[in-house]
Amino acid sequence: MHERKALMAELSDAFVALPGGIGTLEEALEVWTWAQLGHHDKPCAFYNAAGFFDGLLGFLDRLVDAGFLKQAHREMLIACDTVDALLTAFQTYSPPRMSKWAIANVT
Repeated sequence: MHERKALMAELSDAFVALPGGIGTLEEALEVWTWAQLGHHDKPCAFYNAAGFFDGLLGFLDRLVDAGFLKQAHREMLIACDTVDALLTAFQTYSPPRMSKWAIANVT
């Protein structure tokens, strides 16, 4: 499985997760994590058809609010509900240049 995903990542120009199950979610989060860690600078996106990923996107926003995810890393994950918006986001994508670590303000 890892070899297949590594080859997919090497050959791809961008990553788009369509509505799907846990395998789709795992693969999308892995390539986004690779981007956060600086292993690639390709755009990662969720095609949010009919709001399918709204709950997940809200949870990611909560991670930012809690200090577990940097806003810049959250913003690098694209979410669009139309193909045109997705393509535009890919054309204008620029990865953040910053530290990969988020420091939580937990009291």
